[in-house]
Amino acid sequence: MKISGFSFIRNGIEVDYPFLEAIQSILPICDEFIVAVGDSTDNTREAIVNLKSDKIKIIDTVWDLSKRTGGVVFAEQSNIALDSCTGDWAIHIQADELIHEEEVFKIKEEILRYNSDPNVEGLLMPYYHFWGDYNHIWTSRKAHRYEVRAFRNAKGIRSFRDSQGFRKYTSIEAYLNGETGEKLRVKMSEAHVFHYKSVKPPKQMNKKMETLLSFYHNDEWIQKRYQEKDDYFNYTNYDKLEVFDKSQPSLMKERMLKKDWEFVYDKSKSKMKFKYRILHFIEDFTGYRLFEYKNYRLLK
Repeated sequence: MKISGFSFIRNGIEVDYPFLEAIQSILPICDEFIVAVGDSTDNTREAIVNLKSDKIKIIDTVWDLSKRTGGVVFAEQSNIALDSCTGDWAIHIQADELIHEEEVFKIKEEILRYNSDPNVEGLLMPYYHFWGDYNHIWTSRKAHRYEVRAFRNAKGIRSFRDSQGFRKYTSIEAYLNGETGEKLRVKMSEAHVFHYKSVKPPKQMNKKMETLLSFYHNDEWIQKRYQEKDDYFNYTNYDKLEVFDKSQPSLMKERMLKKDWEFVYDKSKSKMKFKYRILHFIEDFTGYRLFEYKNYRLLK
């Protein structure tokens, strides 16, 4: 059985993504790793080459910047990498996601466990969304708790929406024509995705968000939103956070040592709408999240 890892990146150095750490975090369990490298203006491609791994295969791509609605270009790049995967199973890792070295081999164990059961199409992984620093995670209803990150490399599987997850389609043509697709049947994984979306110096975070949102909105919207260049990202604009006291992936050690800003979490200053306060109260009391979006079919 062969396992393929895959990802995509463009100007990863400029926007300060931990893309090298992301790739290295799952490389130990991959027989190959496919990365679609966009037409970058920094040294992103060279940095990946310098990892000097025979497992890594680079596909050079040009991002279609005319497709700036709903993050469509992200799904396209993900699919380009996926189409070059030759493994029986594929593992998707995004440029700001890592798997802990203490958990990464659990993914391989789970793949081996379910490989003979055709009813299991993938693995659902729980998330740690870091916010402000490396000691707090974002746990509001706005943050997805789980997502499909490993799945059988079967015909018809495509990135869903902006590459947050994956679904199965009757054909590539149907996918391109807007077919809704079928949710994958999955088992829950014990391996967590460490998501470092919101852990940067405020000025750098502002630049990242401006770049990211430019693939969802037009220039006019971006210019209006970021007209004040000194109005840096505000980490105090949160609704619900929790203290994270577990260990971090060792690959993040160097970045953590370079942290030069301070974030102070004050629960009393939470900016949460009343209806969400009610829903979170019910969730805390019952352990069940009402009306949760689920892009998967979880098998028992």
